[in-house]
Amino acid sequence: MYNVSIHNLTIGYSEKVVQRDLSFALEAGEMVCMLGRNGCGKSTLLRTLAKLQPALGGTFDIADVAVVLTDRLSLENTSVREVVALGRYPYTSFLGTLTEEDNRIIDEAMRQVTANGQTDEQRLFNSLSDGEKQRVLIAKALAQQTPVILLDEPTAHLDLPNRILVLQLLRRLAHEQEKTILISTHELDLALRLSDRILLLSDNGAELDSAANLKAKDAFTQAFGMNIFDLKI
Repeated sequence: MYNVSIHNLTIGYSEKVVQRDLSFALEAGEMVCMLGRNGCGKSTLLRTLAKLQPALGGTFDIADVAVVLTDRLSLENTSVREVVALGRYPYTSFLGTLTEEDNRIIDEAMRQVTANGQTDEQRLFNSLSDGEKQRVLIAKALAQQTPVILLDEPTAHLDLPNRILVLQLLRRLAHEQEKTILISTHELDLALRLSDRILLLSDNGAELDSAANLKAKDAFTQAFGMNIFDLKI
């Protein structure tokens, strides 16, 4: 089952086309890492699919989506639970009242992103480490219960152990919950090891395939302009 279908999509801004005629489909239950050079359109594609900016041409069909952006949030006097609960507010009454079912969903979202099934929900968000904050924002996205989650550089501010933990978490959530998870990242090594497929953006458009197939046809060299697997430093 496809949760994302893109047909001849052109993205960019009124004064500049970034990518044109993109066509591919993403399946339920897979984590796809999007790789490419700076400026190739990774963030622009995510923002277009999230309907935060208009497409310049073509069409796309996408199931309901939750978005986790790179921007660091500064939330004063806001608890972990209150941040996760923000994911439920699109579905509450106009008074913003959380139901028993909403609270159950929030509890489950927090449980899913912690290794031991527990978290201090009353801790202030701003007191958390960067890795803890990222897991809370993923829980907020899970609380929306959407089939698709889009993440823009979710490991950008993290150290190596937390980068690994976050990508392992996202892969597990995709497989266990049949979600489509699309991640823009510069984490080449981790993407090659953990993603189900790679969406590789280049000057020639986009290729969606397994890391092994893309490597076999030298697609990474074409995308990055160098043989990234044979660098001598």
